[in-house]
Amino acid sequence: MNIPIIYEDDWLSAVNKPSGLLTIPTPKNELRTLTSILNEDLKQKGVSWRLHPCHRLDRETSGVIIYAKGKAIQKKMMDEFKRKKIRKTYIAFVQGVIPKNYGEIKESIDGQSAITKYKVIQTRKDFTVVEVMPLTGRTNQIRIHFKQIGHPILGETKYAFRRDFKIKSKRLSLHAKMLDFIHPVTKKHIHLSVDLPEDLRVFLQKHAAKKMPEI
Repeated sequence: MNIPIIYEDDWLSAVNKPSGLLTIPTPKNELRTLTSILNEDLKQKGVSWRLHPCHRLDRETSGVIIYAKGKAIQKKMMDEFKRKKIRKTYIAFVQGVIPKNYGEIKESIDGQSAITKYKVIQTRKDFTVVEVMPLTGRTNQIRIHFKQIGHPILGETKYAFRRDFKIKSKRLSLHAKMLDFIHPVTKKHIHLSVDLPEDLRVFLQKHAAKKMPEI
């Protein structure tokens, strides 16, 4: 597969993950994952080092993901994620019309505190396009939080039933758009951003509003 590299230096590499790929294997031990594809490509090129994921995206979630060139840098980046030093921004299409243009969801997840901020970008007939900023990093936090407020993500099958909603999507409509952080080695500010993938853009065109601002 052609996985677009959006940033690379001596320590880190960031790619634009397509929907449909696991980041790493589950307990089922899948052989084909984003990590295995990237490292197989490096192996074929004769590169000695391997890439190690610094965080994860769900199988169906597309967008920016960072890899480290070595375990030491991986640990530093993972520590930055744990310390909430890396700002994450997602785009999500959620069921229904959210009444507030801005909001903060603070419902706990599995007994742990969780905070998700959001901003409405567009309102369509039966769904809303939102920019989402998770301030904590609980597993499936965005998916769970929007289900908790009655607006599950389009294409959701784990926390909602598709048959209960008018709008259907072939996949989970969640995209990791941006990451902002201070580089653990160079100490420079790094801003990574990728556009919506083609399938989500086509979905928006199919359900076009009168005026569609750029996302």
